[in-house]
Order: sequence, then C-alpha cells, then structure tokens
Amino acid sequence: MLFNPIRAAAHTTLACALAAGFAITAQAQNAYPERSVKVIVALPAGGSADMIARVVGQKLAAELKQPFVVDNRAGASGQIGTPAVARSAADGYTLMVSPASFLTTNKSIFKSLPYDPEADFAPISKLVNQPMVLVVKDKQKFPSVAAVVSAAKTAPGKLTFASSGDGSPQHLAALMFETRTHAEMLHVPYKGGAPAVNDTLAGNVDMLFAVLPEVLPHIQAGKLHALGLLAPKRTATLPNTPTMVESGFADLNLSAWVGLFAPAKTPQPIIDKLNRAVRYALDSDIKTKLSENGMEVAPSTPEQLKQTVSQDIKLHAELVKAAGIQPQ
Repeated sequence: MLFNPIRAAAHTTLACALAAGFAITAQAQNAYPERSVKVIVALPAGGSADMIARVVGQKLAAELKQPFVVDNRAGASGQIGTPAVARSAADGYTLMVSPASFLTTNKSIFKSLPYDPEADFAPISKLVNQPMVLVVKDKQKFPSVAAVVSAAKTAPGKLTFASSGDGSPQHLAALMFETRTHAEMLHVPYKGGAPAVNDTLAGNVDMLFAVLPEVLPHIQAGKLHALGLLAPKRTATLPNTPTMVESGFADLNLSAWVGLFAPAKTPQPIIDKLNRAVRYALDSDIKTKLSENGMEVAPSTPEQLKQTVSQDIKLHAELVKAAGIQPQ
C-alpha cells in the first residue's frame, strides 16, 4: 500500500484529539468535585435515611471541599426520587442515599418499576445497618421471644403485628419471623412508621418488628420492651437485648440498611474517590452520633454493596412470595 501523507496526517490528528480528550476526562475526574453535589433522598425530611444523608453529606463536604446538598423527593414508595437519580448524568454530581427496600423489596411488590435496581445504579458504599427489633408494650404477657412464638402457635392468626405497609422492612421482618418459627400472626399495615409505632404504644396491636431507630427512644423510656434483635450480634445501644439466635431461633437476620449510590456508568475513579471519602466520614465523630440513634456504621466496597443488593432482592422475593403478597 502506498504511503498517503494526507491520510497519515488525519490519523495523527485523530490520535492526538483522542489522547487530549482522555487527558481532559482524566483531569476532570481527578479534580472531582468542582461544584456542589446533589444527594437525592426519596423520603421526607426528618427520617433516619434523611438524617444519615445530611450527617454524612456534611462530612463529605468537609473532606471534598464542595457542598453536598440533600434534595428530598418523597412519594410513591421511592418511585419519584429513585428514577430521577437513574436518569441523571453519570458524572458524580447527582447521588442517592437510599434505604434497602427501594432497591430490593420494591422489585417484588410492584409489577413494574420506573428503574432497574441493579442496572441503573452504581453502588458506592453501604452507610449504616439499622437492626430490626421485636418490641411489645405488654412485657408481662410477652416476656420473651419464646413466649410470643408459643402464644402465636396456641392461637394461630390471633396475635397482631403492626407495620408501615405491605413489603415494608417491618413487614418483611415479621414474615421472616413467621417463616422461620412457623408461627402464624395477623398483619395490621399502617400508612407509615409513625402510626404503626403509635398504635403499638397504645396497645392496639400486640407487637411491632421495628427498625431500631424508630423505637429506640420508646425503649429507653420504658414505654416499649425489646425482646429480640434480628441481627447476628447484640448492639451496644441495647446491650441487654438478646439476638434471635440467643433466644433459640436461628436464621433470623434482617437489616434495614442504607446505602450511597450514583447513576450507572459513573466513572470508576469518581466512585472510588467517593468510597474513600465515605470511609473517612464514617470513621469520625458521627460514628458515635449514629450509634446513639440505633444505627451501626457499615462502610463497604462498591462490589460488596452490589452483592448485598442482589442477595437481598432474592431473599425479599422469597419472603413476599411465601406471604402470598400480589404485586401491585
């Protein structure tokens, strides 16, 4: 083939342009963030996920020298805020702090979702684990987990448990409890965690499998009694509350974790930089603050969080199917 100087020059120009483009992209990723970062929380302000987003966001802002601004987009069980993140540019300037259920349980309880929990997001790090705990108002009637199981088996379908709705963490914890202990109880769903807690406090339902932060103040005040944790080990917040294994019931572990995610295809250097910053943030004074509110800091690698999402989707699907819940 004859040498073509015009073609050779064109190839050289293209190669230089590509190299320059890659250099600019790499420089931009190294300089990230160069402006404020939006953190979408698909829940109202004031809840535990919102608090985590704000506390961790403050630390990330201090570490990365740019504001991390929380944007609450609540409603429709996460189906307003979550897809907004999936549709955002994959540049690290729109992130999401999400409870597990929006990425795991939603896939089983809705016929269709405006986002794919695994394909549309790039995991960055788990932030906290929120242990589930079985609480009752009447400790004389239910002094232990074994007493609850015995009463449920004596009168199947008579004992009542509250939840914040079908497919909620509280509901899933109760389903797991029923499945593992072969106890049959009656589900009383509410529109949110607060009314479920209030009716448990009032004695209108027998028990609640609660996310620990939402009932911790009532436990500490002696208004509710913690019988058992659905966790592999005890928590420092409630050192005298046994795990389900210690109570004689194995394979009863469920965490309402909260994690940090970016849109899919966000460059790996940005994911890695955010992961390092999260680890630094969670290894600071906020560790004590979160612990005092019933949350356990639980930083992870992006790969570990991806695996957790995948495993929990399967586990929650099994629980929903066993309960006979029909997708909405």
